[in-house]
Amino acid sequence: MDFIIPVPEAFNFSHCVSYLRRSPKELLHVFEGDTLIKVIRASGHSVLFSVRYLTGEGIRVDMITPRKTALVSAVEKYVREWFDLDTDLRPFFEMASKDKLLKPLAAQYYGYRIVGLPDLFESLVWAVIGQQINLGFAHTLKQRFVEHFGERLTIRGATYYLFPEPGVIAQLHPEDLLTLQFSRQKSRYIIGLARAFASGEISREKLQAMEPGERMETLLSIKGIGSWTANYVLMRTFRYPEAFPLGDAGLNTALRRLLKLDRKPTSAEVQRIFQRYRGWEAYATLYFWKSL
Repeated sequence: MDFIIPVPEAFNFSHCVSYLRRSPKELLHVFEGDTLIKVIRASGHSVLFSVRYLTGEGIRVDMITPRKTALVSAVEKYVREWFDLDTDLRPFFEMASKDKLLKPLAAQYYGYRIVGLPDLFESLVWAVIGQQINLGFAHTLKQRFVEHFGERLTIRGATYYLFPEPGVIAQLHPEDLLTLQFSRQKSRYIIGLARAFASGEISREKLQAMEPGERMETLLSIKGIGSWTANYVLMRTFRYPEAFPLGDAGLNTALRRLLKLDRKPTSAEVQRIFQRYRGWEAYATLYFWKSL
């Protein structure tokens, strides 16, 4: 069973999947040539599907298992969110075409979109894992976390992983994560997050119903979630175009290179630069990251 999802004109599949290929330790999706394979939870099922890009047509999705028509809408919704297909980027590219820093990046990476994390629990845990460590080690910790606690689906000899469910992680103790080289503080934060999700205190549906300002306040009220993490989640999960991870090391490095500075830019300098990107801070950040 397969179907085609049309894509907007400002969309480049190659740029988007380059983000998904960035770590060989990634377990939550796999590539077979140009085909991307992933399993998600939908309506009580573990649904395995593949996506590939067909020039002139769009993204082709093949339902691998279970092949049920009732699950097509869930998979389509996930893919649309995953590849940011419903955001109209024409105003962003119009703005970028007039900006000396963004113009060459927007031209070089035209159609690159925010590859999302539709699952809020996964998004928050990944953001916590990445706090104050390099990206390589963050991927190592995520790999161990998924291998130890995630559900596995084996089809035709291949194993596919789902991100651990909150109810599973809620039963752990910090020592269970310390053995995987998580810090004690991150272990407590992640288990606390899981317990909040498992109890229903936090859910994507609850946050989705809030206004952006209230959503930010709610995220910041969660133990272990600071401004950078909250903005990252607003960017990757809620598609908030004004999300601005001020202080991000990658953003500072990109601006330092582009501005040819002999030091990292100050917060005031970064804020001054971003004044001209108001309303599109998340996408400006994305393209600065891409420059690295």
